[in-house]
Amino acid sequence: MLTTLAKWSVADYHQMITAGILRDRAVELLNGDIVEMPPEPPHHYTTAKRGAKYLETLLAGKADVRFNGPITLADSEPEPDIAIVRLPETTYRDRHPTPADIFWLIEVAKTSLAIDLEVKAALYATAAIPEYWVIDLTVPQLHILRQPQAGQYRDIQTRREGTLTPLVFPDITIALEHLLA
Repeated sequence: MLTTLAKWSVADYHQMITAGILRDRAVELLNGDIVEMPPEPPHHYTTAKRGAKYLETLLAGKADVRFNGPITLADSEPEPDIAIVRLPETTYRDRHPTPADIFWLIEVAKTSLAIDLEVKAALYATAAIPEYWVIDLTVPQLHILRQPQAGQYRDIQTRREGTLTPLVFPDITIALEHLLA
């Protein structure tokens, strides 16, 4: 006998949040599934927060840098560690950023590395997010994923040092030491 699991829509997920069903649960909606996320070690939080602050200084007046906030995709509502989205910030008073709003996303990973490089990468590529970075705390290194096509990123690079220029802001230079330290 084949068992079919129920898939949840973003609207269903929002109703569960409003009703308090998911209160005190660290979950994300990924591809219609409610996925429990592993707890973050202090190094993860510190790296993500420091990275968000660094990017805020570089992108002041150019983009809104969101820290640990949800984004809304077709059948998912992940919470990337950092989302760089269009201004003005007031756009997101009544909704979360959608793919049309997103310049690029950054996840910080140690225990979630496989999920971030496989599940979330496919999810973000399917949503046509032009650029996705994963800060790998195990090495440390940065995975840079670009050129989404057919549910996957075609250009994947790994860097441990130097500088990087995001696709959408060719006048901005990001020192990897500030993201990986």
